[in-house]
Amino acid sequence: MNQLTLEVPPDVSEALCLPEQEARPRLLLELALGLYGQNLLPLGKAARLAGVSQHTFSLQLGARQIPRHYGEEELSEDLAHAGLQ
Repeated sequence: MNQLTLEVPPDVSEALCLPEQEARPRLLLELALGLYGQNLLPLGKAARLAGVSQHTFSLQLGARQIPRHYGEEELSEDLAHAGLQ
């Protein structure tokens, strides 16, 4: 299993205007939204990266006016979730 570790320089993490306990989940959400918005991750994987449900992730997309992409992988995930595959 491949795992990617990102390091945030101390001066950058100190400059974040977030409480320490909110920094990691917020950074993961922002990364996931950005990757999804650039069509680099499908919705299900982006939601997983962010650590939230697909519904919650979709709400975040709407709040930020990031258009949803709907391709074969998303269709397959939706069909599997509905028990049709």
